Amino acid sequence: MQQRLSLITLAVEDLAVSRRFFEQGLGWTASAESQDGIAFYQLPGLALALYPRASLARDIGAEIPSGAQSGVTLAWNGHSEAEVDAAYAQALAAGATAVVPPEKVFWGGYSGYVRTPDGHLLEVAFNPFWPLADDGSLRLPGADPA
Repeated sequence: MQQRLSLITLAVEDLAVSRRFFEQGLGWTASAESQDGIAFYQLPGLALALYPRASLARDIGAEIPSGAQSGVTLAWNGHSEAEVDAAYAQALAAGATAVVPPEKVFWGGYSGYVRTPDGHLLEVAFNPFWPLADDGSLRLPGADPA
């Protein structure tokens, strides 16, 4: 299997509420591939889907726990500490709940956490050791070019 991810799907309680958070709150644009029961967002190199928890549970035939119980977090990296502060404030204004305010962290970066309206943990971070491309994409130092 080739080392990559193509799509991250978040189980959400209320698709309309989640779409408002990402689109009106964070300013993201849904893809034209979105439909009544699912929303897609193109990201650099992969896509994010918002899918109702009940629909995903039906698809896989198992209950989907709510929130961050799975131990998975999403991360959004910015180009600077100031950009992280602005993104954190924007997420809170859009309906996220504060978990850890942005601060200098032990590994030499700057990071904070919010909980999305559906309970998923979102880290907003600046990593001075991992510069971002202009489109926001991340390539780990020493990684083979794609």
